[in-house]
Amino acid sequence: MSLSQGAESRQGRVPSHAGGGLWSPERRNLTVGLVLTITLVAFEALAVSTIMPIVADELHGIELYGWVFTAFMLGSLIGIVLVGGLIDRRGLGAPFAAGIGLFAVGLIVGGLAPSMEILVAARFVQGLGAGTVPPIAYVAIGRSLPEHLRPHMFATLSTAWILPGVLGPALAGIVGEAVGWRWVFLGLLPLIVVSSAIAFPAVRRIGPDPSDAANAATLRERAPLAIVVAVGTGMLLAGMTSGQPIPLAILGALGAALAIFALRRLTPSGTLTAARGLPAAVLMRGIITFAFFAVDAYVALALVEWRGLRVAEAGIALTAATISWTAGSWTQARLSSRYPPERFVRIGLLVLVAGLASFSIVLLPDVSPWLAIPTLALAGYAMGLAYSPLALIVLREAPTAEQGRASSAISLTDSLGTALGTGITGALVAASVRAAGDPSAGLALGFGVAVAVTVLGVAIGGRLHAATGREPISAALVAPGS
Repeated sequence: MSLSQGAESRQGRVPSHAGGGLWSPERRNLTVGLVLTITLVAFEALAVSTIMPIVADELHGIELYGWVFTAFMLGSLIGIVLVGGLIDRRGLGAPFAAGIGLFAVGLIVGGLAPSMEILVAARFVQGLGAGTVPPIAYVAIGRSLPEHLRPHMFATLSTAWILPGVLGPALAGIVGEAVGWRWVFLGLLPLIVVSSAIAFPAVRRIGPDPSDAANAATLRERAPLAIVVAVGTGMLLAGMTSGQPIPLAILGALGAALAIFALRRLTPSGTLTAARGLPAAVLMRGIITFAFFAVDAYVALALVEWRGLRVAEAGIALTAATISWTAGSWTQARLSSRYPPERFVRIGLLVLVAGLASFSIVLLPDVSPWLAIPTLALAGYAMGLAYSPLALIVLREAPTAEQGRASSAISLTDSLGTALGTGITGALVAASVRAAGDPSAGLALGFGVAVAVTVLGVAIGGRLHAATGREPISAALVAPGS
């Protein structure tokens, strides 16, 4: 037995070269645990998106509509960065337990929130916990599975969204209208107990990489930078939401400068300039999440407040997007042995442009609101094609000892893209409500920004192929090079 194999045995980890598939005895608990955890996150995301028109009406806070999503993602930014350092030094067990605990606290406070401001704060805490999930999942996959099984594992995790996608929006709409939106938050608590009881023993077995002691970034280095990214992004979006030119100029410029300063030190060198290979993949994840969630988070608002559908009816479009996302993920998984992941990303970007642009037409009063179902489904399919292959590129390009930081980086841009996408559309909606009393103009402009950002992604899609030679990720944590 080699030294590394011996270390894996002592830590209780499953060697990545072990035989069998995802459901073999040595991998079954990990697969089930990760699927259940993702199912929990999926139920929460889809349920909150569906009931937000009811929440905003009851708490009289439509101008803070976008902040309910943005606060969650800003919390995720911090959680993602913190957990990346912990994973590389201490393994997966303790970060997972802390993350699930924070997620539960956020649900409780959110379900009892007396005002929109308290709900926004609760969502921030919830995001801190949810931010631990993607890096933990990516590192568990990278350290426990051989490369040929990773596409199938990502597709399996995508399948975990099917049940929440089919039942979540409709169930959330029914519960929100019949017994109150608060039970949509509080009713998720039993799922936490079940999923964590199964997932924790499996992820706890995966310890830190024995070769990573010299390279692992400390919390002292990463925590302040994560907070600066979140604070800077929050300042930028607060300036935009204010609707006043002076706060917009001051908060916007200062917030953007702070966020860029910290982001350059938390991502691989060259990320912000789309350097070839790993940096471009990390940036691209933020681009596609910005574009998709700048629209997806406002589907219920557009269809309920503007087009007059019921909450449960609007949830059908979210269900369609979720199912088609899973279909796209399985498409790329089944064809991954024939085509490189870069090809799926480029095709996905083109389909995403078509889907988001087509969905925007639903805002026109003369167009049937039911057109939202096939158009959002098309956008969801595009995300399924492009989302997981970006993670595969990152895991392929990053050395094993640096997969924690690489996974943290792609999860960071993932959450940052979502926060900016939902936040910018939210700021435009707030401005539209102040100016005209309805959200339609803000929604139209926000959806247009989403399409434009996707076109930018198409333009830089060719940079996903790695250049010759690569710089260790740890170098980017010492001196920025973006």
